Amino acid sequence: MDDTELKSLLESSRTVAIVGLSTDPEKTSSKIAEILIGAGYDVIPVHPKATEILGRKAYASLSDIPFPVDIVDVFRPSDEAGGVARQAAEIGAKTLWLQLGIASEEAGRIAKNGGLTYVEDTCIGATTVRLGNRAAAA
Repeated sequence: MDDTELKSLLESSRTVAIVGLSTDPEKTSSKIAEILIGAGYDVIPVHPKATEILGRKAYASLSDIPFPVDIVDVFRPSDEAGGVARQAAEIGAKTLWLQLGIASEEAGRIAKNGGLTYVEDTCIGATTVRLGNRAAAA
């Protein structure tokens, strides 16, 4: 995707479920979540054991989230991305976004077959900052 498409995608999105958001505030996933919160996104932590991260209710899996999700942002190893892609498609997410350093042909195929926009090996936080994005109005 080029910058115009990325900017449009980010501006049309409101909710970002972060799969693999760490409970450790020093981890990259936490810092990216804080950038997204600061930009006005509704960040939803997805963590198998945590009940709250960054003051927000955490869900054990994507299927536990009781409302629509625009972007599923993935902070998990590449070999887990296909499974996350399946879950994202099952909940009707609009976009699957694999963080910097994460790529998966399987995830890309599943996302595209499920009708999701697919972004890989790109930092959503850095992209948000670089393009000056703000979340869509509620």
